[in-house]
Amino acid sequence: MAEAAVVTQHRLAPVKQAVAQLSPGYFALVMGTGIISVGLKDLGFDSFSGVLLTIALVAYAVLWVLFLWRAIAFRREFFADVRNPEKVFAFFTIVAATDVLAVRLFLEERPHVAMPLVFVGAGLWFVFGYVLPWQVLMARDGKSVLTHTNGTWFIWAVASQSLAIGLAQSQPFLNGSTYWVGLLAVLSWSVGVALYLAVALFVMLRIIHYGLTPEEFEPPYWVSMGALAIAVVAGVNVVGMDSTPMVDVASAIIGGTVVIFWCIAAWLIPMLLGAGVWRHWIHKVPLRYVPTMWSMVFPMGMFAVASISLGQLDALPIVENIGKVSLVVAVTVWTMAMIGMLRRISWTARAAFSRAGAADREEARAPAPEGAVPREKFRSGGSD
Repeated sequence: MAEAAVVTQHRLAPVKQAVAQLSPGYFALVMGTGIISVGLKDLGFDSFSGVLLTIALVAYAVLWVLFLWRAIAFRREFFADVRNPEKVFAFFTIVAATDVLAVRLFLEERPHVAMPLVFVGAGLWFVFGYVLPWQVLMARDGKSVLTHTNGTWFIWAVASQSLAIGLAQSQPFLNGSTYWVGLLAVLSWSVGVALYLAVALFVMLRIIHYGLTPEEFEPPYWVSMGALAIAVVAGVNVVGMDSTPMVDVASAIIGGTVVIFWCIAAWLIPMLLGAGVWRHWIHKVPLRYVPTMWSMVFPMGMFAVASISLGQLDALPIVENIGKVSLVVAVTVWTMAMIGMLRRISWTARAAFSRAGAADREEARAPAPEGAVPREKFRSGGSD
């Protein structure tokens, strides 16, 4: 029995290693898939959108299982990420993924499923928003906090804006609570804007004082654009809410700023593309699949949805058309990331099966204990 347990542990080693090293930002897979599904739904591609919604729902459930498994079985690795300023903000992808999924389910007219997700997202946003940044402030490794600043920090702002969208979408189903929903939606949008400005300042100071190597320019830096794009979508949703005192007061300010945010997001895209050329073409950093690639898929999808939403709201056909083209690009990048992820999963599965085969062959070659029935005879049920 003990030997069988050892063999089983040996076979599962590649899977356990993958879980132990699971990126805390993997919920960006749900974010990217969900927001592209929203964009396709807005343009009338219901079937394709439904397929992506199904993928997002399955990925969301699987990732929760894997994250809980990691938190229980690999606590050292899990809490090391929680205390790592370069990784801790990636946990906010859980909040954003929950809210993006809720928004897509609202479009599917399933408020009984979407509403609990909004509440879960709100609770996680509140807890994470006060607990996780404290880990950064308490980091004492002899280095300046600025040296740890990277693109994942923008996900904090994204989580806040995603909650604003979820609250705005939930207002029609919360009769008698519209006042508080409007207040919280404006609050989360405002906090998201403030967080974006703060993180952008930190990132600029980091680049000015410590520079940025090609290896350090990773896909999450695209969230600097995506955070502005989601602020546009959140602003459009807040402005479109039913009248409440807070919404009425803030609508003029929000309505004026979303156009500015969209313009800055569009301005950042050529800069990010140029940085990608600098990283991969000039400095030859290999372009291969990494889990953080989903943090690049989401901003592209979000910019497409932001452009479509803004174009339809303010009757700007050119902006809406830019959104349609951007959605095609986002779907293409999503496909590439999905292929890369499936290949990674396939490699892990093959490694586990190859270990299983090697273990079986080794067990077959091992001499049987005296008096034991040989395996072949036991399986066939016969004897000489």
